[in-house]
Amino acid sequence: MDAQATPDTPEGISGSAARAARDLRVVVSRLRRRLREVAEDEELSPSQVSALTLVAKHGAATASALATAEGVRPQSMATTLAALDRQGLIRRSPDPDDGRRQLVTLTDAGRRRVEGDRQAREEWLARALQDRFTEDERRTVLEGLALLERLTQQ
Repeated sequence: MDAQATPDTPEGISGSAARAARDLRVVVSRLRRRLREVAEDEELSPSQVSALTLVAKHGAATASALATAEGVRPQSMATTLAALDRQGLIRRSPDPDDGRRQLVTLTDAGRRRVEGDRQAREEWLARALQDRFTEDERRTVLEGLALLERLTQQ
């Protein structure tokens, strides 16, 4: 066992790798939560924001596909989409491949809402990096991000 390994470290994984994995997961979770708070809007529930973002990211989709992507029951997604529809943020139109199904897309208002939320999160993050880190620390963050990018590569 290496000097940093603990009894609960999986076999063949160094203690430093296990610690980095735990710490990274915690930091990413906290950052995601903070970014959600920045763009949070009392008019939309977290599930509505999530569904709206999903439609923006993936384009036209059926309610069933959205439910699957979100890991929720179709009935729950139907309720979420009905609320977004009432607010004029989504549009439903017949699926050209199967007229029995409807495709959900964003309205112009929905696109503006998603873009505004994205801009608010990005601005908060840029300002926090500017205010809380030195130039050298920001360069270190960029170097770390380049390393972390390798985790996303197959």
